Amino acid sequence: MFIQLDGNTLTFEQIAQILDQNATVELSEDSWRKVKQSRDVVEKHIAEGSVVYGVNTGFGKFSDTLISNEDLENLQINLIRSHACAVGQPFSESVSRAMLLLRANALAKGFSGIREETLQLLVDCLNKGVHPVVPSQGSLGASGDLAPLAHLALVLVGEGEAIYKGEKMPGGEALQRAGLQPIRLKAKEGLALINGTQAMTAVGVIAYLEAQDLADLADRVAALTMEGLQGIVDAFVPESHLVRPYPEQQEVAGRILSYVDGSQLTTRQGDIRVQDAYSLRCIPQVHGAVQQVLNYVREKLLIEVNSATDNPLIFSDSGKVISGGNFHGQPIAFAMDFLGIALSEIANISERRIERLVNPQLNDLPAFLSTNPGLESGLMIAQYVAASLVSENKTLAHPSSVDSIPSSANQEDHVSMGTTAARHAYDIVQNSRRVLAIEAICAAQAADIRGTEKLAPQSKNLHDRIRASVPVITQDRIFSKDIENLAGAMKQEKWSVELEAVTL
Repeated sequence: MFIQLDGNTLTFEQIAQILDQNATVELSEDSWRKVKQSRDVVEKHIAEGSVVYGVNTGFGKFSDTLISNEDLENLQINLIRSHACAVGQPFSESVSRAMLLLRANALAKGFSGIREETLQLLVDCLNKGVHPVVPSQGSLGASGDLAPLAHLALVLVGEGEAIYKGEKMPGGEALQRAGLQPIRLKAKEGLALINGTQAMTAVGVIAYLEAQDLADLADRVAALTMEGLQGIVDAFVPESHLVRPYPEQQEVAGRILSYVDGSQLTTRQGDIRVQDAYSLRCIPQVHGAVQQVLNYVREKLLIEVNSATDNPLIFSDSGKVISGGNFHGQPIAFAMDFLGIALSEIANISERRIERLVNPQLNDLPAFLSTNPGLESGLMIAQYVAASLVSENKTLAHPSSVDSIPSSANQEDHVSMGTTAARHAYDIVQNSRRVLAIEAICAAQAADIRGTEKLAPQSKNLHDRIRASVPVITQDRIFSKDIENLAGAMKQEKWSVELEAVTL
């Protein structure tokens, strides 16, 4: 599989192919032309003795410190080494790989002044699976993701650490094993490699892709819960949703109706009760609002993925070098905080449905879905776990984007904290998947109690997928394994996509 980068047209589908299927990447001819033209402008300014930030000046508060021509290369390698001070657990290989991809795509736009051979090595690392080890903490999100991207850049000069074929090793050794040679940075190149938003955006893209899959799957699990609780379908018919014309709300309501079509377990108003609780009745309103947030996040990430986020930017057509602020991560910081809030609500309403499935005061099922209530506790503590996870999400969902701490002697006096927001959003997605797995386990058990032959065809399909990872509960056992197995299957097998393919 082959994908061409031009800095302008990278899609989420292509990103998924590169991250998950190791699609090969190369730059378009037009991009190489623009990269060369941008580099020529840098060389011209050096030859003319022009003062250009980051080329022959220091960085941040040192922007007024002039650097002699004989020290320009030392300036760049010093930048990478001094800024590589991120801490904490490393990002996953997927995030590291996404950072390589997104930085290469940004540089492919031709506004960064990087040399062709340096950019080619970045692309080669991506194609040959040399994944820099990048600690996850330490970015302010302006001037971009300096510390994390510095760790990425270290590997290109043969320093730092990298993962190659599953083994962690020194960066220079990883390059050697992959048949690559480190580069020596020239003027502007260190800054071109680290001045950008690719850490927060890489985490954000992966969090978004997983969140979208999870939100789609949440509709299916909620439909199975509807059957387990003999839910009322009237709340999902088109009339009430047409008069509140949010398209996402209407789509969720329509999907729920399609998923329970043919069920012998759902009811109508007045059959058993007149109204269901909000956690059932308001699924379209809540899940639909989450889809609205996902649409917003997708739009902002797609813009950022195809943006030039350097400082300064090199404009070859005019010869201008402009110091600006495209490295500021505020748009992504807002989007990531919003994503975390939305996925927290997927988990919140799911946990409330779990409570309705296990609480004998709220249904006519055996207490806590136990086969021997009293002697055995059944899924009582599974609801505790869900409650703990949603409570943790509420802490993680506290917005990072409203915080700012001045840096570089107050030269960089407002920052985005976008990378923290992205990390928290990703953690919320993982917690929410486990909550949804618990709901799925409870809903499947309720279906077994009521009779799976009464399920709608699409719900029966989902029930069978759940049972492939979690056998029917006949007695108490270690449910932790069931939750983790099911959450893992949901993530790795991309259930929402596979189930859609089966049931269309």
